[in-house]
Amino acid sequence: MGQVWREWGVVLTVTAVGLPVVAVLVAVLARLRRDAATPRRRSVAEVGAVAGTLPWVWMILTPRDAPGGVDLVPLRDLADLLTGSPATVVVQVVGNLLVFAALGFFAPVRVPALAGAGRLFLLGAACSVVVESAQYALDLGRVTSVDDVLLNATGAALAGLLSRRWWAGRRAAAGRPVEAPATPRG
Repeated sequence: MGQVWREWGVVLTVTAVGLPVVAVLVAVLARLRRDAATPRRRSVAEVGAVAGTLPWVWMILTPRDAPGGVDLVPLRDLADLLTGSPATVVVQVVGNLLVFAALGFFAPVRVPALAGAGRLFLLGAACSVVVESAQYALDLGRVTSVDDVLLNATGAALAGLLSRRWWAGRRAAAGRPVEAPATPRG
């Protein structure tokens, strides 16, 4: 735990201090959208997706004093990781699953077209490719790995399934055309 605090203490502190700001932002957005059908849900989804994702992206874009690298062979990084300590395995796997979890959880609530595990997996993968490419391009002393993309995308899809009750009905409704009300004859 000490190592986590040393490496990510600033991110964790800023995130904790920012939670009240996030709550106020949701309230302000909901109030500005009084005319919308579900202003609070929409505001929570937008702010939650961003606020829940930014700290993780900040962490993985923080430079390290280590040699960088590229690993494009699927599952090789994970296999190598499994030979390490159990704590490292948990931190790496769970951490990568959580990177785009907030995005996967909230995106289909806000955008019905993103509803579905496959779509959320692709959204998570696309976002992860952008972040992994940035790690490589910025030479941050990090390993750019296809396994990170797979774990990040899986985390987005799994988190989306956790929010399914909030978007499942909306997805079906979003695909149907809206019928005009019948006009009385007479």
